[in-house]
Amino acid sequence: MNGTSSESHNSLIPSLDLFSSETLLQNKAALYALTSFLFAALVIIFRRVRTKTSRGNALLLVGSADAGKTAILSSLLYGQTLPSHTSLQVNASVVTLPSVQKIIKVVDIPGHPRVRGQFTKHLTSARAIAFVVDSSTISRNGDAVAEHLHLVLHELVSLPPSQPLPALLILAHKIDLLKGSAMTDNATVAIQRVRTVLERELSKRRQNQSNGVGIEGLGEEDADRSEWGGLECSDAGGMFKFDGWEGGEISFLATSVAVGKPLLDEKTGSGLAQLTDLLEENF
Repeated sequence: MNGTSSESHNSLIPSLDLFSSETLLQNKAALYALTSFLFAALVIIFRRVRTKTSRGNALLLVGSADAGKTAILSSLLYGQTLPSHTSLQVNASVVTLPSVQKIIKVVDIPGHPRVRGQFTKHLTSARAIAFVVDSSTISRNGDAVAEHLHLVLHELVSLPPSQPLPALLILAHKIDLLKGSAMTDNATVAIQRVRTVLERELSKRRQNQSNGVGIEGLGEEDADRSEWGGLECSDAGGMFKFDGWEGGEISFLATSVAVGKPLLDEKTGSGLAQLTDLLEENF
């Protein structure tokens, strides 16, 4: 009898061991899932808090030469566009937002490859960065514009955690030069064109980096561009998508200015209305 009991008891041991092993594996899987969820939640909270705690009061105008940055600055400053020319000097002015009587600093960064990196000197005071794109020529020079934007994205994700992250705006500019039946249609077309071209070109750069292929650069400061980050996206299948960019939300706006014309054309809604509305809400 004792022998039978002993045998019965021993026969249970493997089953108990198997049960313990399965339970342990399930617990590990649950713990891993919980840890991943908490990590993702903390990243989202950190990004939101980091953005909202920004204390900067400057708008940086960044973009390729001839994109229209200086014209935007003069329009914000004087209420109309003045003739301008390409410059290699940083221009900074204090602008009053008339509707809300807020004073902000607007910094126009030259777009030449040799000096465009100067925007990094103003990141500590930046509340927002407006990357200006000529929507009428983006189809022809998309690779060069994407390279410049890549530099901006890299610098933003490289900021230390203690430094607030400025908002990033992409201005589809010069929509008045596009052919369309109405200016509102031009705005939609311009934003879609700019987004599509830049996502395509940034995807190429991301894939080249992943494959260990060197990426082209235009200026001396780009010597170590193969080490640039800033193109990581979530759920993009290896492609670059603005909606999934790891650095946070990117806003697209449509703008236009013309020499001698007011900041806002009441008939068409063109001009800098989208930009000024956003500045009044967030500065």
